[in-house]
Amino acid sequence: MFLIYHALPGPMNIGEEPVLQVALDEMVLSRAVEMAREAVEGGVDWIEVGTPLIKSEGMEAVRTMKRLFPDRVVVADMKTMDTGGYEVEMAAKAGADVVCVLGVADDETIREAVESARNYGASVMVDLLGCRDPVGRAGEVEALGADIVGVHVGIDQQMRGEDPLAVLREVTSAVSVPVAVAGGINPSTAGEVVEAGASIVIVGSAITKAPDIPGMVCALKTSMAGGKAEAPKDFRRRKREEIARAFREVSTCNISDALHRRGVLEGIKPVYMPIGKMVGRALTVETVDGDWAKPVEAIERAGPGVVIVISARPGDRAVWGELATNSCLVKGVEGVVVDGAMRDVPHLRELGLPVFSSKVRPNAGDPRGLGRIGGGVICGEQYIRDGDWMIGDDTGVVVVPAEKAVETANRALEVRDREGRIREEIKRGRTLSEVLELLKWEQVG
Repeated sequence: MFLIYHALPGPMNIGEEPVLQVALDEMVLSRAVEMAREAVEGGVDWIEVGTPLIKSEGMEAVRTMKRLFPDRVVVADMKTMDTGGYEVEMAAKAGADVVCVLGVADDETIREAVESARNYGASVMVDLLGCRDPVGRAGEVEALGADIVGVHVGIDQQMRGEDPLAVLREVTSAVSVPVAVAGGINPSTAGEVVEAGASIVIVGSAITKAPDIPGMVCALKTSMAGGKAEAPKDFRRRKREEIARAFREVSTCNISDALHRRGVLEGIKPVYMPIGKMVGRALTVETVDGDWAKPVEAIERAGPGVVIVISARPGDRAVWGELATNSCLVKGVEGVVVDGAMRDVPHLRELGLPVFSSKVRPNAGDPRGLGRIGGGVICGEQYIRDGDWMIGDDTGVVVVPAEKAVETANRALEVRDREGRIREEIKRGRTLSEVLELLKWEQVG
């Protein structure tokens, strides 16, 4: 049995069953409250007022959660780095039972946080996020008085496919206080982290993005208890070998949002896009207007999973048509993108290969052989290299640099899933403006 020191109301008993904590990393308090209600309905144990919510709504968010859910432990994720005593006092007075301080903070900051927590009846969780030696630091903060140690792989790290399991096992072996764990946990991994020694399982987006929050909480609790959970939705972070599948699960709009509105090929439109998506690695071609020799020769170097990307501006004469497309089908090419002109549009539609271009012209040029295959090209005002990821759908085409593919795929999935939750709230009778409280958050000036 684990005990957390809780000075005024007495020791906080975690017990032998692991605790499920929902992390509400939202901007809008009203949305966070609704998510908390549904999570409590599903059986969540602790409610975390996440750092974004605290920064957005202040201590009022902590007060609100404690007032509405007095029988639940409320965690204030302050991520305190300085003035430890003052910030813990602030959160505890607002109703927080547990206050989070960063392990990278100075020892004196952690000591002050612990002393303040003792005075105001709260407990301190020290978050090891960013610590270069999390195992060593875990032992140090336990000696400084930490009630809980948190093993945390941050959201930005999760987007690169990192997970907390390996570090968790080492930390739980190194300390005697309860260990909390956070970092992309979902029903398929919740049981694993409990087996690795976690007493507190912190789950954010898998709960808050779920259209059916009570169902997701139940699935998590089942997994934590050692059962096999049927998750309402798969919220796993994708690894490198799953990139193509991940890009097929999202739209070009989701990817553009994940890239902070970048990556869109300007002026490139679908000539024909079958149901589904074009997802593949770029093979680049540079040629001059009307010279179709290098584009056709590139087919010989292409194959399954390849998108041929052609720069042929200004595009007054076509460099691509039906016969080249037929050749691509023989080679299993994924699609073709031309910053320039295509022709034979009716035949392209019959063939069914995803093809995109900036222009459509009936007249072709001649195969003079100018240009090159491979290397960087400018297509749709974007710089594209061999091996970069090309994703196309009915809306257009985006390029994702190869080195950012894992992160971008996971961020795009995050965008998609957040929109799914908003869609659910709209179905319940609220407008988009009401859900996002747009009037409150309009940029000033």
